[in-house]
Amino acid sequence: MSSRFSHTSGLTKIIIIVEFVLVAYLIYSLTRNVYNSYQIDQYIESFEDENLTIEVENREKTDDYLYFTSEQYIDRIAKQNLGLVNPGEEVLILSPDVLDPDLDASESGLNDFAKHSGSSNANSWWEFFFGG
Repeated sequence: MSSRFSHTSGLTKIIIIVEFVLVAYLIYSLTRNVYNSYQIDQYIESFEDENLTIEVENREKTDDYLYFTSEQYIDRIAKQNLGLVNPGEEVLILSPDVLDPDLDASESGLNDFAKHSGSSNANSWWEFFFGG
């Protein structure tokens, strides 16, 4: 191998060595930039996923806000809690006599908690906790 490079000068050998060092540095720099680009792409992807999640939550909260500030919701809550009756509406109150006692609770859609036994509140709690 020494015969092959015997005619090259020392300056040429130094230039070739410098070129190899330069190529190695460029390869290192390119590899580092590709890795940094990959990391940035991963950050962008995670932030896009987070943005989609926040956007969905934001849409849900906006829909909830619009519903809770709507006249329909306010009217329903006023009817439920304050006994509001709009003009033209009638309120029906069913007495326990109207309910058929022979009808099974699962068939009628009522459970034992929905039926009033006629006893006092304290007695009802006593029966609930201690069974009689």
